[in-house]
Amino acid sequence: MANVEINLPLPVLPEGWAGEKDFKPTGSISKTNDRKIEPVGPHFLAYARRVRHKRTFSEDERIQAQANVKSVEEEDPDDIDEPEDPQMLLREAKDWKSQDHYAILGITRYRWKATPEQIKRAHRRKVLKHHPDKRAAAGGTEDDQFFKCIQKAHEVLSDPVRRRQFDSVDEAAEVDPPSKKQTQQGNFYKLWSKVFEAEGRFSTKQPVPKLGNAKSTKEEVEHFYNFWYNFDSWRSFEYLDEDVPDDGESRDQKRHVERKNNAARKKKKTEDTARLRHLVDDALALDERIKLFRQAEHAEKNKRRFAKEAEQKRLAEEAAKAKEEEARLAKEAEEAEKAQKAEGKKAKEAAKNAAKKNKRVVRGAVKDANYFHAAGDAPASQVEAALNDVDAIIAKIDNTELATLAGKLNNEKDAGKIKDIFKTEDERLGLGSKSLA
Repeated sequence: MANVEINLPLPVLPEGWAGEKDFKPTGSISKTNDRKIEPVGPHFLAYARRVRHKRTFSEDERIQAQANVKSVEEEDPDDIDEPEDPQMLLREAKDWKSQDHYAILGITRYRWKATPEQIKRAHRRKVLKHHPDKRAAAGGTEDDQFFKCIQKAHEVLSDPVRRRQFDSVDEAAEVDPPSKKQTQQGNFYKLWSKVFEAEGRFSTKQPVPKLGNAKSTKEEVEHFYNFWYNFDSWRSFEYLDEDVPDDGESRDQKRHVERKNNAARKKKKTEDTARLRHLVDDALALDERIKLFRQAEHAEKNKRRFAKEAEQKRLAEEAAKAKEEEARLAKEAEEAEKAQKAEGKKAKEAAKNAAKKNKRVVRGAVKDANYFHAAGDAPASQVEAALNDVDAIIAKIDNTELATLAGKLNNEKDAGKIKDIFKTEDERLGLGSKSLA
């Protein structure tokens, strides 16, 4: 049990205080009592530890802080503190927006992949290491600027919305695309996979397809590039916004800053979309699988073309043989008909002469009908059209039909009837002659 003496003297009233004239005491202060205070719980354990090891308050606090750091390290054997940049330790807390929050907490090896639990443990280690009280107990300064940077980093990274905003502009997490020379050295899949993995953190659609390897199928490769050419990015740039003034009286200034921030976001978004499109174009141009797929398609086209040409050649040969056979049969038929032709020569000559006569009659009837013109001399265009239409009729009918038509027109002088005869024949043949319309 501890004996603690607490001296609490009453404060001295200042001269000229407000109640000096009108003050009337209503009672008296009781006498002080000595009371024994016994520490309990963790306070008793701390007291017993200090008595046992004969430590002062500051010594015990320093030793306990070191023990806590050691216990945290033992609890998290996989979490290794990264070396701290001396310049980083000199950061001003007011410049928190430009600081690398992952570097402040010592988890740059994880960055956007860090889990909430890893961020929590990293924050705890940094707090135990850089708490101002611990530094003061160790004989150092009580400067708390870097400690405030640690608190700000934890505040941003533990908030999903603010962390996403920071990850959106985290340049340290970006992976530069490899050069053409590096790609040609045979590291295409290894180098470009890292690039697309880093870019894939901005995709609203998860999971993001993998680049694959030389054994990937054409469907997998096409799906990969289609995904990136239609990439839906959640990336925003609010973190880079200019601070909007909180002064309620500066509404115009506030609106101006908000419009300025919106314009800057849209510009950065457009630039980022163009950058990503150019990046995908470069990867597609260097992807050997695309060349192999194109070569395979070209070979398949050639194969189909050769097969088509071979089929056409076979059909041509068969057609030639059929033509030869047809010519042979035609020759035999021609020789067989020679005798009949000789006998029917006179009849044909007579039929031919009759056809010529019938044609003269038909053409003469056109002239008698004034070339189907209503009144007056028919113009040259009407004459030519009428003769062409009649020749078309003559060409479509045989000698028997020609003779029948000539018989109808023979000795007919009425232009209207002649036109009706020709029009009837034209409709029967379905010629639709314009001169007879």
